[in-house]
Amino acid sequence: MLLRPPCAHPLEVYLMLTLLILRIPRGSASPQIGERKLLPVSRSSGVRGRTLILLDVNTKTPIRTVSENFLSVQLDPSLLRDGWLDFLSSKRLVTLARGLAPAYLRFGGRRTDFLQFQNIKNPAKNRGPGPDDYLKNYEDDIVRSDISLDKQKGCKIAQHPDTMLELQREKAAQMHLVLLKEQFSNTYSNLTLTARSLDKLYNFVDCSGLHLIFGLNALRRNSDNSWNGSSVLSLLKYSASKKYNISWELGNEPNNYRALNSRAVNGSQLGKDYVQLRNLLQSIRTYSRAHLYGPNIGRPKKNVIALLDSFMKVAGRAVDAVTWQHHNVDGRVGKAMDFMKTRLLDTLSDQIRKIQKVVNVHTPGKKVWLGGVGAPWSRGTNNLSDTYAAGFLWLNTLGMSANQGVDVVIRHSFFDHGYNHLVDQNFTPLPDYWLSLLFKRLVGPKVLAVHVAGIQRKPRPGKVIRDKLRIYAHCTSHHNHNYVRGSITLYIINLHRSRKKIKLAGTLRDKIVHQYLLQPYGTEEIQSKSVQLNGQRLAMIDDGTLPDLKPRPLRPGRTLVIPPLTIGFYVVKNVNAVACRYR
Repeated sequence: MLLRPPCAHPLEVYLMLTLLILRIPRGSASPQIGERKLLPVSRSSGVRGRTLILLDVNTKTPIRTVSENFLSVQLDPSLLRDGWLDFLSSKRLVTLARGLAPAYLRFGGRRTDFLQFQNIKNPAKNRGPGPDDYLKNYEDDIVRSDISLDKQKGCKIAQHPDTMLELQREKAAQMHLVLLKEQFSNTYSNLTLTARSLDKLYNFVDCSGLHLIFGLNALRRNSDNSWNGSSVLSLLKYSASKKYNISWELGNEPNNYRALNSRAVNGSQLGKDYVQLRNLLQSIRTYSRAHLYGPNIGRPKKNVIALLDSFMKVAGRAVDAVTWQHHNVDGRVGKAMDFMKTRLLDTLSDQIRKIQKVVNVHTPGKKVWLGGVGAPWSRGTNNLSDTYAAGFLWLNTLGMSANQGVDVVIRHSFFDHGYNHLVDQNFTPLPDYWLSLLFKRLVGPKVLAVHVAGIQRKPRPGKVIRDKLRIYAHCTSHHNHNYVRGSITLYIINLHRSRKKIKLAGTLRDKIVHQYLLQPYGTEEIQSKSVQLNGQRLAMIDDGTLPDLKPRPLRPGRTLVIPPLTIGFYVVKNVNAVACRYR
C-alpha cells in the first residue's frame, strides 16, 4: 500500500503516480514502494511536453447556487434619442434575445437620471419635420409598419423595410456623436419616455421571454434634497393599468451625482429614497410585491463603500438585492493582446469581496448582483469589445462572479451602446453573443468546486482559478434536454500561447465528453468579429432561427486538448453527480 500524508488530496496522489510512470526510463527497475525520490529527467526527453493537468470536481455538494437569470443584459435609455427603440420589434432582434432567456433586461444606464415619463400616445405630431420627405413622419411610418406585425402569443414582431433600417443607421450615427459629446462633457439632456415607447419596450421583453427591470430617475429632488417621486406615480399607474410585470430600480451610480448636476446624495438620504419608493410600490396593488434593486453604485472605492454602508443601514431590508457596477478601467488596454493580462481579469475578485463585506454586516445573506459590467473602452475609446478577444474578459467575469457568490451579472449592453454590445446595428450577433448563448445552453445555476493538480504555481487560498488557465464547473443546465440530470459542464479559458492538456480524474474519469470549442473565424485571429464552433462558423440561419450548437463527442478517457488563446465548454455526460440531480 502506498503511504501518503493524511492531508493529501487523492488527485495529488494520482498526479504523483502519473509523474513517476512518465519519468521512469524503459528497462529501469521499478522503485520501491513508498519511495518518493524522482529520477532526473533531461529537457530533451520529451517528458515535459507529456505532463498533464489533472482535473476533478466535487460532485456531491454545490458550493453555491446562482439565479436562473444569472447571465442578463441591459439596454441604455439613449435608445430613446437615437431611434433604435422603434426597431426592437424586429423579428431578428427578438430571436437573438430569446436565445438568452431566461434573463433580466435592465433598462438603465447613465441617462436613467434624466428620464421623464409623459403619458401621450403620439409624439410624432409634436416633433416637426425630419431631414427629408421620407423621414418627415418618421415615427408614423414605423407605426404604420406595426399594423402588419406578426402576432405570436400576443407578441408583435415586425419586418421593417431595408430602406428604413438604412435611414435609421444614418440617424443613429449622427445622434451617436451628440451622445458621445454629452458623455465626455458630463452634461446630459432630458429624455422623454412616452406611453407608446414603454409599450414597445415591454413588447420586446415580453416577446423575448425576459423580465424587465426599469430604472427610475433619482435626480428629481425637493428643496431638502429628498427624492421627488410625483412624476414616477404616473408611470407606475400606467404600467399597472397595462398589467406590466416589472421590477424597479432608483437611479444609476449615485456616487457620481455631484459631477452630473452638482448635487450630491449621501447614502442615508438615498436609503430613505428607496424606502419611500418601496412604500409607493406597495400602495399600488400590481406592484405591492414587486422587486426593488439598488443602489447601483460604481466601483467600490473608499467613498463608494462609505455610501453603501450608510445606504444599507437605512434601506438594507427595502431592497431585494444589492446592485453595483464594475467597469474594467485600465488605460493600458489598447490592443487585443492586453486581454492576456491576468491583473485586469483579477481586479473583479477583490471588489466582490469589498461589496459582500459591507452587505453581510447589515443584512447577512442578502443577494449581491453585478448590475452592470463594462469593458475598459465602454466610453468609446477603443473598438475591441466586439471581437473574439473580449470573450476572455466576459467569460472570466461570469466564472469568477458565480464562484464568489454574485447572484446575477448584467452585461452592458445587449444592443447598440458604445462598443460593448452583443448585437450590432446590422442585427448581427457578435462573438460575445455566441459565447453568452453557449453559456445559457450549457451552464446551470449550481456551481461546483474544482480540484486541479499539475499546475506549477502554488494555489492561492480560496481561489479555484490558476493564472492563465482558468477552469470553472457547474451542473449542466436542466433546460438542455440533450443531457440527463447529473451531467457537469466545464468551461475553460486558455490564455497561454501554447496548448494545454487536461486529464479528467476521479468521478469524471472515463466518461463521454461533449466538446464545444469556440475559436475565432478568419484571418484576424483573436481580433475577429466572427467565431467558429468546433470548426463551423456560427451564423443565424434566418431571422427567426438560431443555428444548432453541435458538440464534438470525445471518447471516454480522452485527454482534453485546449488550443492556445481559446475558450472551451465541455459537458461531461452521465456523471450522475448528486449535486446536479435535482433543481
